[in-house]
Amino acid sequence: MAHHKSAKKRIGQDAIRRLRNRFYKKTTRTSIKHLREMTDKAAAEQFLPKVLSMIDRLAKRGTWHKNKASNLKGKLMRHVGHLA
Repeated sequence: MAHHKSAKKRIGQDAIRRLRNRFYKKTTRTSIKHLREMTDKAAAEQFLPKVLSMIDRLAKRGTWHKNKASNLKGKLMRHVGHLA
């Protein structure tokens, strides 16, 4: 258990960050799932930039590794490109 005021504050800050990261990650994963389920190319092309932006934000914050983000973006763009 923390004995210093700054350590106690750090524990609280970490808890808040952890919750925020979980929310952003879950929201992004859900958006990716919805994009993969889409069959309409026009709707998917309109939704793709929003999902890519969410992925970039996670990579910028360090929540996801930049290579993971890059791989996901490539796969999603390929998926939308192959829609009929």
